[in-house]
Amino acid sequence: MKYFLVPMMLATTSFAMVGCATGPKAPALTPLEIQAIQSRTFEEDKSVVFPSVVSVFQDLGYTVEQADLETGFISAISTSKGTGLMTAILTQSSTTTQTGATAFIEQMGDESRVRLNFVVKTGTSNKYGSSRRDKAILEPAPYQSAFEKIETAVFVRTSQ
Repeated sequence: MKYFLVPMMLATTSFAMVGCATGPKAPALTPLEIQAIQSRTFEEDKSVVFPSVVSVFQDLGYTVEQADLETGFISAISTSKGTGLMTAILTQSSTTTQTGATAFIEQMGDESRVRLNFVVKTGTSNKYGSSRRDKAILEPAPYQSAFEKIETAVFVRTSQ
């Protein structure tokens, strides 16, 4: 009986391990690839590009929490979306999601370089406590859209 159980346990364990395997994951982006997605250079002075970025963040529905022209840093947060009241009552927990956005604008000769960063912030709260999970947005589309809007805002500022 003992000789029968050992091979059976090995076979069961091997099958369970294969069953837990996940599909292939997308290759992780390198820091240079992330920087390429998040950065764009504009042929204007920082004094024009900076207020354009602030304006676009506001147009996208963000509340600008901090903006300092000297350092070139802008920090903004979206409005929060949360669990509905009925769901919160039934599950005795709530979840809130916001998107944080930062921008760093630096003068590089006659041009300005902008680096954006978008992060989804998910907070969960229940009777046992609360936690927060942040996930960087690394898909190119949101960055491309924001840069197109910044480009338009820069054009409007320089054509007046």
